[in-house]
Amino acid sequence: MKEIQVGIIGGTRGMGKWFADYLTGQGCRVQAAGRTSGMTISEMAASCEVVVVSVPISVTVHIINEIGPLLPAESLFMDLTSLKAAPVAAMTVSSAAAVIGCHPLFGPQVASLENQHVVLCPVRPGKWLPWLTDMLANGGALLTETTPQRHDEFMAIVQGLNHFNTIMMGLALGKIASPLAELVPFTTPFFNEKLKMIEKIFAQNPQLYAEIICANQQMAEILPIYEQVLGEVKSFVLRGDAEGLTTVLQQEAGRLWPE
Repeated sequence: MKEIQVGIIGGTRGMGKWFADYLTGQGCRVQAAGRTSGMTISEMAASCEVVVVSVPISVTVHIINEIGPLLPAESLFMDLTSLKAAPVAAMTVSSAAAVIGCHPLFGPQVASLENQHVVLCPVRPGKWLPWLTDMLANGGALLTETTPQRHDEFMAIVQGLNHFNTIMMGLALGKIASPLAELVPFTTPFFNEKLKMIEKIFAQNPQLYAEIICANQQMAEILPIYEQVLGEVKSFVLRGDAEGLTTVLQQEAGRLWPE
């Protein structure tokens, strides 16, 4: 098989580096460009058959618009962003290249692609979709194809609602449990797991999670539902109506996990 030249913008850290290492292991020749090192964008466009954008959400479209016009029609243009609608639209408009949006649903701490979910949005795949699916399937990935819009709808739930809820708990803890160290003798294993998630969002990469929530336009549909549910549960709590809340939880359990 011909050695494919792959360029990854943002390939020196995070998911970009993970993807670079993986593709290198699959026999590709990978060139990475970081903030202060590696190839220039013009050099990458001229020499790489596949160009992947893996940068923060806030600058993804800008980078796409910068390199897109430089790519030849026979090349493949990809991104690894957590949201798909805006990046894929920008890739499609800015370039004549084949376009496949890609979202690995895991973080760079994962050691193997085995049984990891990866979503593909092949809006203009050209000849490249079989190559990409083979590359990912070789590592045992679980692949799903969908549209960018449908992807973002699901991400508003899987990532947006999930992270929003964690942020709300963390912000509330900051107001009612300071200093947090005082809680340590009273914590349960379940609570400690919650704290780990809060710390990951607040202390490790708050910009990433803030952008995942704020840049997803589908969150406009989720937040009113969250507010409604919060009000309904609050009314049960303030009335001391455990029986009523139990009934609601049982009903929703049947809807969420039908037999």
